[in-house]
Amino acid sequence: MNKVALILLDGLRPDALALCKNPYIQELLKNSLHTLAARTVFPSVTLPCHMSLFHSVDPMRHGVTTNIYTPQVRPVNGIVEQVGPTKTAAMIYDWEELRDLSRPGNMLINTFFSGKQMTFEKTAGMVGDASIRCIQQMQPDFIFIYMGWPDSAGHGHGWMGEEYIRSVEESFKQVEKIINTLPEEYLAIVTADHGGHDRIHGTDLDEDMLIPVILKGKDIEPGILEHPVSILDIAPTVTKVLGCENAPEWEGTSLL
Repeated sequence: MNKVALILLDGLRPDALALCKNPYIQELLKNSLHTLAARTVFPSVTLPCHMSLFHSVDPMRHGVTTNIYTPQVRPVNGIVEQVGPTKTAAMIYDWEELRDLSRPGNMLINTFFSGKQMTFEKTAGMVGDASIRCIQQMQPDFIFIYMGWPDSAGHGHGWMGEEYIRSVEESFKQVEKIINTLPEEYLAIVTADHGGHDRIHGTDLDEDMLIPVILKGKDIEPGILEHPVSILDIAPTVTKVLGCENAPEWEGTSLL
């Protein structure tokens, strides 16, 4: 493996996976190295969590503590900046605020579908199809794929309710399509930014803080990640697979 497809389902609670009727979910867990007890950062809010995922530091360090982007006073390189000099990166997403996860000019492909305008249910399939086309045509070294439907369903109908579980089941149909079309040189990482409870998230409750981290690839031995795992560990895992250096400020460690 020397390429990475990072797939994130916004608001995906690990304990929702056992309630889903989509058989691919259990098949994926059986054939992957994973944990259902990784922890995100506080506040467990979408943009701060994504900034921490990409930059491997806590929100207090990168400075984004709400869903409004704030330029870093002391910039820390993220995944895209670290791999950009020698590798290609792509991003397919349906929540526009993620546009600031990398600095301008570093992406080979940057494709956005507005989940707010078209509904996240509709854009999930658009993100899935566009990701497959991008991988088949461009084969970027790193591709970040984001689907916001579970978070939208959680806020609209409540986490762990019928509509929320349906959003997870259907989103994993897109995950299955993407992973099944990946060339063998790709490591697939499936994860979330945060969980949720009632119709909210952002607290330090386990329902908000716990996330899954799932690694699948031809060189990955299936099993359970027994040691503590943080969302901060994802960026160092990506750079290790790609053969790139970590930024000196990064606080996470590779899972491989």
